[in-house]
Amino acid sequence: MAPKSTEKSAATTAVTAPPPKDPKKETKDPEPELSEEDAALKERLDTCVSTLLSTETDVTTEIRLKSLDIIVDELRQATSSMTSVPKPLKFLRGHWLELKGYYNDGMLGEEDGADGVFLKARLGDVLAVLAMTMGDREERESLKFKLAASSDYKTLASLKDSRAVDDLGSWGHEFVRSLAGEIGQEYTARTLKGADPDDDEPFKDLLSMVDVIVPFHVAHHAEAEAIDLLIEVQRLKKILELKEGEGIDEKNYKRVCLYLVKTADFMSDPDDYAEILETAYELFLKQNQYHDALRIALKMGNEDAIPTLFEACPDKLMTRQMCLLLARQRINYTYEGEDEDELNEIIGNEKLSEEFLKVAQDLDVMDAKTPEDIYKSHLSETGGFSRRREGGVVVDSARANLASTYVNAFVNAGFGQDKLMTPDNDWLYKNKDHGMMAAAASLGLIQLWNVEEGLAQIDKFLYSSEEYVKAGAALAVGMLSSGVRNEADPTLALLEEHINGDSHIMKCASCTGLGIAYAGSAREDVMELLLPIVEQENSGPNTMLEVSLAGLALGMIYVGKCDDSVGGTIVQRLMEATDEELDHSHARFLVLGLGLLFLGRMEKSEAMLEAVRTIEHKISKFAVIVLETCAYAGSGNVLKVQEMLQHCAEHLEEDAEHQMAAVVGIALITMGEDVGAEMALRSFDHLLHYCELPIKRAIPLALGVLNISNPDFSVIDQLSRLSHDPDNEISQNAILAMGLTSAGTNNSRVAGLLRQLSDFYNKEAGHMFCVRIAQAMLHMSKGLMTLAPMHSDRLLTSGPSLGGVLVLIHSCLDLKTTLLDKTHYLLYYLTCAMNPRMLITVNEDLSWRPVTVRVGQAVETVGQAGKPKTITGFQTHTTPVLISTKERAELGTEEVLSVSNVLEGIVIIKDNPGYEAPEETK
Repeated sequence: MAPKSTEKSAATTAVTAPPPKDPKKETKDPEPELSEEDAALKERLDTCVSTLLSTETDVTTEIRLKSLDIIVDELRQATSSMTSVPKPLKFLRGHWLELKGYYNDGMLGEEDGADGVFLKARLGDVLAVLAMTMGDREERESLKFKLAASSDYKTLASLKDSRAVDDLGSWGHEFVRSLAGEIGQEYTARTLKGADPDDDEPFKDLLSMVDVIVPFHVAHHAEAEAIDLLIEVQRLKKILELKEGEGIDEKNYKRVCLYLVKTADFMSDPDDYAEILETAYELFLKQNQYHDALRIALKMGNEDAIPTLFEACPDKLMTRQMCLLLARQRINYTYEGEDEDELNEIIGNEKLSEEFLKVAQDLDVMDAKTPEDIYKSHLSETGGFSRRREGGVVVDSARANLASTYVNAFVNAGFGQDKLMTPDNDWLYKNKDHGMMAAAASLGLIQLWNVEEGLAQIDKFLYSSEEYVKAGAALAVGMLSSGVRNEADPTLALLEEHINGDSHIMKCASCTGLGIAYAGSAREDVMELLLPIVEQENSGPNTMLEVSLAGLALGMIYVGKCDDSVGGTIVQRLMEATDEELDHSHARFLVLGLGLLFLGRMEKSEAMLEAVRTIEHKISKFAVIVLETCAYAGSGNVLKVQEMLQHCAEHLEEDAEHQMAAVVGIALITMGEDVGAEMALRSFDHLLHYCELPIKRAIPLALGVLNISNPDFSVIDQLSRLSHDPDNEISQNAILAMGLTSAGTNNSRVAGLLRQLSDFYNKEAGHMFCVRIAQAMLHMSKGLMTLAPMHSDRLLTSGPSLGGVLVLIHSCLDLKTTLLDKTHYLLYYLTCAMNPRMLITVNEDLSWRPVTVRVGQAVETVGQAGKPKTITGFQTHTTPVLISTKERAELGTEEVLSVSNVLEGIVIIKDNPGYEAPEETK
């Protein structure tokens, strides 16, 4: 049957197939017939062009001008809004070469007087518009004709002709946009040929056109395009020089500044980066938006602008809001002027504990929690076999008790009460040596920010006969006043004597305490106490630990300050140290202290980098990478990321500490910049597949850095897989990274995963300790705090916060000698990163005023037209309310206005004078 059907189909095909075409007779498909209207337009344009190009002597310049006017009118009407190629442009396509030839033959010019010049200028305009679709892109013909036409208009102006008006905008938005693109290309071409970008002369013709295009864009709500053009021709400051009425005003300044700030993240050149932020700063100042100007100044690291802004700000409410921002950023600034006591109190966070406890009461979470409330061990006993100890008695182990101390401290942080340490001191004596120290120090975390009451509780331990209890109390004093400025300055007064004492453990505790208490304060008196410890050269076994902890404390105190004396001292110490000292497990913290000095300061670290490269020890490589990645933290600098990936490409089995630092560095550089962070995640996948163990061990930590207090589903998934890795260090780091990513969120999914891990690793002491610490971070302060260093709508990064997290990360690079050994108290550096994640709305006198707010997922609105929604999937709450890392809040009522544009932390609100209450319906 099959052959028959084939024959039949072939026959059918033969019948239905069209006859073969004769190639000689073959012609092009006929063009679709034009409608009457289009045919009339085509005929009219053809007639005008033939009149314009006519060589007849009786066709005068005036007649040619009239013909050209008709073409101009048709083009202008058609290009005013371009959804497709306009008809006149299509119909003139056939005349393009003729018109261009006529223009280039020099038949037009000044010999015909003003009319001839005007004709040439108008024809130049027409050719510029036609070149938009027909011209040679490489030759930038559109720009070439427009520049020639502009020159003719100038000649007309010199002849004092009234027609010398170069109305660029009349050709439509699409033409102006096309021209702007060619101006950018031409500018780059001239720069490559050797023209000096700082000199206006070589670019005079281009800049005169830019001066016309920028106001046009701004007037037509295309501010982003105006800024792009100014950035391309390296003249961004021109946006500040626009005249009244055609520049940036109260209606569009927010959109412009938001675009500028986001564009800055993509600038690889430090000068361009600074210029963009300075422009945004000046625009905010022009609009009297001092709070926003302060945000930009802090983003630039320009603390010298703070007094200027306070002096310029006439509004007392805005001044208070600025003080609240300085308090959140941990800026040690002393305000001088009216109400200085009250404002300095705000900057010094003196009321932070009070506000935090009020929020806790409002949310009804004041009851103290025990470690068992967090572990929920009873849930694990419902499995197929029991995990009870023999006879039902739970055996105390030093490591388990130490873990419970930390869990208790973190979970009850800031609440001033717990069930282990504050009722009596029995728990203290269930520990020994370093465990006792951690237990005594935990009081500082429980009483966090409450200096007066906390000191009363800690004081008695400072006179204990037990050396470790005394050391713990010294550390507690430092933690207690983390980020809080007190007139009495008890921390320095109490710790000063121990810094100069003989006890090794007291020195270590006091250094750490000072580092936590004065993080970001740049206090010289504290520096003078710590520098001699870094410089000491005793050859005792404990010397390097003291040196490293003092160097780390100095890095935290001067975080991001680029201080020469601190940097010089640390580098000098690294250069003079013996190989044995540099091999010490804690020497990495001395290096980290140096890195923190230049946190986020980019190219300012160059000189120090050169000095570090001269160290003749393998730590030199590690130090270079730590310093470089800290300097470019949060910058999103792609070149630096590529450099770090290059370091990871070497296949090393040992001496690979620098590779681990490079992996963490990738996360550090890309954090806060969404596109870079996403690319980094992909890179980590490749590194996990193809790299050696040391690199794999650092990857969980890098994932943690990218998602601090932001338990993203896919990242938690990845960490959960890694937490079962056969390599102990990878799994331990993954467990701690799970704690870091979910810190302060009470995330139920992570809580479940950590409970499973506590069952899985119940016989592994090291892993169990890591699980407990991760649980402590997850339930930190019962979910009221965050470790996220980025705030103010993710614009600013708090140096002390990021520094505190980095201390944890660097401890995890060698867990065996740090957290799982005797320096577990370095965990307390997280105190610097702990901040309430609350939103409180207050009146002018800072008394609470609950209002409705909408809280939802933050949406990127950069460059979007109109007034786009800034949040999605929102819920409406009444303040106080908790806000997660990637959430944003906005007022849910028009009755009040907020002084700050960003609703985070404590926000002052005032009555809206323009509000009209809706009439009640009967």
